Amino acid sequence: MKALVLGGGVIGVASAYYLAENGYRVTVIERRDKAASEASYGNAGLITPGDSYAWASPEALKLFIKSLYRRDLGIKVRAHADPRLWLWSAKFLKECTRARARINTLRKLRLALYSRDCLDALVARTGIRFDRTSRGVLYFFRSQESLDHGVGHMRLLADHGLRIEVLDRDALVRIEPALEPAKDKLSGAIFSPMDQTGDCSQFGRNLAEWCERNAGVAFRYGTSVTALEVEGNSVRRAMTNEGPIEADTFVLATGAESPRLAQGIGVKLPIYPVKGYSLTVPIRERNRAPSIGGVDEDKLIAFSRLGDRLRLAATAEFAGYDTHHRPRDFAALIATARELFPEGGDYAAAESWAGLRPMTPSSVPILGRAVYRNLFLNVGHGHVGWTLCCGSGKFVADLVKERQPEIDPEGLLYSP
Repeated sequence: MKALVLGGGVIGVASAYYLAENGYRVTVIERRDKAASEASYGNAGLITPGDSYAWASPEALKLFIKSLYRRDLGIKVRAHADPRLWLWSAKFLKECTRARARINTLRKLRLALYSRDCLDALVARTGIRFDRTSRGVLYFFRSQESLDHGVGHMRLLADHGLRIEVLDRDALVRIEPALEPAKDKLSGAIFSPMDQTGDCSQFGRNLAEWCERNAGVAFRYGTSVTALEVEGNSVRRAMTNEGPIEADTFVLATGAESPRLAQGIGVKLPIYPVKGYSLTVPIRERNRAPSIGGVDEDKLIAFSRLGDRLRLAATAEFAGYDTHHRPRDFAALIATARELFPEGGDYAAAESWAGLRPMTPSSVPILGRAVYRNLFLNVGHGHVGWTLCCGSGKFVADLVKERQPEIDPEGLLYSP
């Protein structure tokens, strides 16, 4: 049986790995010249079940409204006439109750914890490297009020399988001495020892190479899918810039582009592209740069140590499919990095990047069969695609094989 995976980001590559493991002859279509070159390229580098709390919540609703008139927030909305944004926003608002936030958070956590186990098993089998650290991640706060609020959120995760430790500022700096210059500005932290960090793009590219060498997976780079063609209740072929490609099974994993491709065959996906920004900074003083990952919860800035590089990421900007960026877009990110780690990086030599996260209103990805008997979705992972990639890939591959997934599928499957 031949499976065609549409999209060579980390989600698509992980899907290909597990499909090949299930005995499929797999081809991956990717429009860039390398795997993991778009949303997988410049993300925060965090593999974090601890970041499972759903975006849609009463607090997020207040922040979303403020973002319409304030430019100093981590969420930014361009008030432009985009009907897709307003339709998505209406669905987002319905998810912003406390009851819905709890449901969506626990669905994400279930998949995130499973994905962590799948990643561990994959690495043990393949031996691939990606500047991984497995020493946990810090979520730190600048006031006692925000710390108390964060602990309240994390208690829900802790009650359902996530290990956490609440730290005062002294304990925080003992775990991460690089934060000493900013110690007096921090109130405390939540430490999630189950979380990890690693270079998502490096993982995706190394796994793609492993799949080519060891599992017979074919990667067709520089190939863009323009449409899907159907016959009856099946997808028959993908139309590309290099001609049609037929297969028995199709897995859609094209990230933020997925709704535009799916709508051509009548599959509606509630996904909106949300732009994130990141910087990759050469480390200058090794002992002054962080050794583990972290999130400044008040500034909404995340960071991770990737070998001899420091990755910094921030912002959720609702601006359609625009990926352009200017130096001033990174000013707040640079300022916070210099405040936290003044001698940790060569900030003048930072590589800047912006990319699109495929966000669903609920923050829960959309997986499984959709409309047609041989079309499967692996889409809508938002800002945690790196965290969820292995679990999602194995989950979808099991469904393709008509095998019962290893976790409860409730709330994860496509629903028209």
